[in-house]
Amino acid sequence: MTFNDVLTKINDVMYTYVLIILLIAVGVYFTVRTKGVQFRLFKDGLKSIMEPSEKSKNGEKKVSSFQALMISTASRVGTGNIAGIATAIAAGGPGAVFWMWLMALIGGASAFIESTLAQIYKVKDEGQYRGGPSYYMERALGKRWMGVLFSILLIICFAYGFNGLQAFNMSSALEYYVADYSNTIWPMVVGIVLAVLFGLIIWGGTHRIGFISSVIVPIMATIYILMGFVTIIMNITELPGVIALIIREAFDIQAIMGGFAGSAVVLGIKRGLFSNEAGMGSAPNASASADVEHPVKQGLVQVISVFIDTILICSSTAFMLLLSGVEGQSGVLDGIPYVQKAISANVGEWGIHFITFSIFAFAFTSLIGNYCYAESNILFIKNNKVFLNIFRVTCLVAVFLGAQADFGVVWNLADVTMGLMAIVNIVAMFMLGKIALKVLAHYEKQKKEGKKPVFYEDEVGITGTVWTRDKK
Repeated sequence: MTFNDVLTKINDVMYTYVLIILLIAVGVYFTVRTKGVQFRLFKDGLKSIMEPSEKSKNGEKKVSSFQALMISTASRVGTGNIAGIATAIAAGGPGAVFWMWLMALIGGASAFIESTLAQIYKVKDEGQYRGGPSYYMERALGKRWMGVLFSILLIICFAYGFNGLQAFNMSSALEYYVADYSNTIWPMVVGIVLAVLFGLIIWGGTHRIGFISSVIVPIMATIYILMGFVTIIMNITELPGVIALIIREAFDIQAIMGGFAGSAVVLGIKRGLFSNEAGMGSAPNASASADVEHPVKQGLVQVISVFIDTILICSSTAFMLLLSGVEGQSGVLDGIPYVQKAISANVGEWGIHFITFSIFAFAFTSLIGNYCYAESNILFIKNNKVFLNIFRVTCLVAVFLGAQADFGVVWNLADVTMGLMAIVNIVAMFMLGKIALKVLAHYEKQKKEGKKPVFYEDEVGITGTVWTRDKK
């Protein structure tokens, strides 16, 4: 048995049983404890997105709530929103879409808790904020070792594994246009171009990353969602039947019991959980960078990110597939080829070019978002400019190499580290959830009193955060 085989078996057990149970448990638990905050205060989240960040007394550039949302959405919205949904439907059937929706609704509470905690325990460095699970593990729990462990797992997963995979997906999308693509010079050319563009952005700092994400993400997400909407309009008479099919197959007991690990339930739950990343510990790294007046505001903004990722973008892919009349088949017609064939059936051959564009747009913004997460964790381990620059060079190398070859072992390792990372974060969330709930109560109390919610640490009995009276 090879090392890759071992990693595959670990992935199967961890993702099919352990993580699904933990992520559902944490989502349901915090949905109950917050009284459905993701539904009750959804409107507040929409309002918070539009609030500009305030400049500090020194005129320092800050990351706005909207920019932080776009950074996290950039990482969440990757090629998995296209290929991942196609694979889930091909293997588990249309019913997987229903369970994907359900997990997004439940996962909103997890996203709220972890992102609120990231805001509470963020730190200020050279005029900008950074934070995430590693920071609240150290500052709230007093367990730096736990934070370092989480940071190492996240860096391996996002900076090397997932960014290498995104580069490979972008490069391989050109196979349709170039004969014998993998044996030409083009993969290397694509790798060089991606590495150069990526380097120009990451050396610009978090503010530049936020600015680029806030421009590219809304444009590409809107175009993709509009494509889904056009598909629905073109096939409007078929829509009721497709929705009925999704619901009917979601509760098909025979299909479920016939092979639970590959059922619509499990595949839909997995796709939903690992697309929106709620509870996984990744998005809080972006949430912490926002300059807001109350931690709860950014927690609510991350609820919106889950909604954008799953309810809007993943659903767009699902309807484009299910309304096409093209049937996917696991191992035969799934992933990107399934999407390309379905889109071509809907709108003609130009749809294939649209998917190629979408893959590049989604994957490139994922590179940016993933890097932002990793940088915050590198600085947590060692805040040193030389160390940071060396790390940045290794990130460029990962993108360059990823565009040229399918490094299955590296990406399987990334999946394992993401699973372990999520387990560590879930433990911390359960231990610190009461603090986030206390801060939520503070926010709602001020709202009831007709005040604009503003937070200071002494008002909820915590110390050692940036939320002091003189924080500005």
